[in-house]
Amino acid sequence: MILLSVGVKAEVELAKSAGLEIGATGGVKTNGRMESSDPDIYAVGDAAETMHALTGARARIALAGPANRQGRIAGANTAGAKLTYSGALGTSIVRVLNMTVGFTGLNSAQATKAGFSFFTSLTRDHSHAHYYPGATPVMIKLVVEEGTGRLLGAQVLGEQGIDKRVDVFATAIAGKMTVDDLENLDLAYAPPFGSANDPVNTAGFVAGHIARGDISTVAPETWQPDGEFLLDVRDADEVAELGRLNGAVNIPLGELRDRLGEVPHDRRIVAYCQKGQRGYLAACLLRGRGFENTANLRGGYLQARLNGW
Repeated sequence: MILLSVGVKAEVELAKSAGLEIGATGGVKTNGRMESSDPDIYAVGDAAETMHALTGARARIALAGPANRQGRIAGANTAGAKLTYSGALGTSIVRVLNMTVGFTGLNSAQATKAGFSFFTSLTRDHSHAHYYPGATPVMIKLVVEEGTGRLLGAQVLGEQGIDKRVDVFATAIAGKMTVDDLENLDLAYAPPFGSANDPVNTAGFVAGHIARGDISTVAPETWQPDGEFLLDVRDADEVAELGRLNGAVNIPLGELRDRLGEVPHDRRIVAYCQKGQRGYLAACLLRGRGFENTANLRGGYLQARLNGW
């Protein structure tokens, strides 16, 4: 299968011939009232340049949701209202075969371009309670502002329940919520629909640990190993079945307390497991036993493999 993602370009020839100003993004430049450079002409939808709700930068976001809300505002204003469009987050979702991916806010590249200082977190959870039949994996990446913990963006991947998690994150961004707020969101729970700690809460827990400096982490998409002691804390059968990262030493988490003599004090220790949770627990255990220079590999072995390790 060949997938071509070539983007979309606005058709603005009529606007140009009418003398309207075209913005830097190729759309008809508008103000908050959706007026073009001619106040008697309004522009909305895919051909209109508005702004990004997070950055305030000029943006042309070709999505049906923003287009409809812009149309409502323009229509009301032509009838005498004074409504203002606050911009779009670009919240979107798509299904590819049996997988669904959703996105809202900024990704890492966009956050960098906008000048934000940020970190990312990666979590893997279940779409609903793991013991209830039919649960499938849900992977969440958050983009979080350094210092404030404010949520800047989220990407969610899986087979089930992706839409409702993306919508929660979009609402959180619009409300200028932090990852601490995500930790305490009171979301609907019953075993067929979610977990007592929803994947949204779990993403907040992990990002909150990073934001507060509770534990050091390394990002598999950017980290370059430089002499660290790579500690694989998965069980031996997992390692035998799936392999290990190059140079890693396997000490299962359940045996770590009794095998601390095998862990060096003079090197940085990067712990990892399958998804990230046991690696975090191992890093906490080691720090409690005097190993100060420890870190957890975000997303664990699975994410490291996805990033070409």
